[in-house]
Amino acid sequence: MGTRGREILESFGVKVNELIKMLNKAFADEWLAYYQYWIGAKVAVGMPKEAVVAELTQHSADELRHAGMVADRIIQLGGKPLLEPKEWIAQTNCGYDRPDDPDVRVLLEQNIKGEQCAITQYKKIMDYTQGKDPVTYDMALKILEDEIEHEEDLEAIKEDIKVMESKLK
Repeated sequence: MGTRGREILESFGVKVNELIKMLNKAFADEWLAYYQYWIGAKVAVGMPKEAVVAELTQHSADELRHAGMVADRIIQLGGKPLLEPKEWIAQTNCGYDRPDDPDVRVLLEQNIKGEQCAITQYKKIMDYTQGKDPVTYDMALKILEDEIEHEEDLEAIKEDIKVMESKLK
């Protein structure tokens, strides 16, 4: 980030180094979410496997795109994205849930939990940057919109499974 850009953000009360730390945590979350979705799609079992795999695969691509957006903003702010995958676990807000139980219902629960955490984190970034840093705010808003949609998608599949199971009883 240019000197003048940094001065402007700081004059609005943005502590740029603190914002970079927040964004690096979000960056870690996005990479871990990407992998959690991607590997979950590979190992998923149960009904409706095809619908769950399709959703997890789409969401994994979205999370990877988000990681790119966040990395770009970190660099624009004069920071450096986390360079070592082991740092992702150390810096994550939302963690990583291994798909030890590949049942689609368990995978849905794990990923809903992850989306809810991501929603909370992007809301925090938006609160921190609102009225002070429109570029970061707009990026966080775009990602938040996706995360909300992901949560809704996963919860809809979970409800469909409940309906299917009740009809089989």
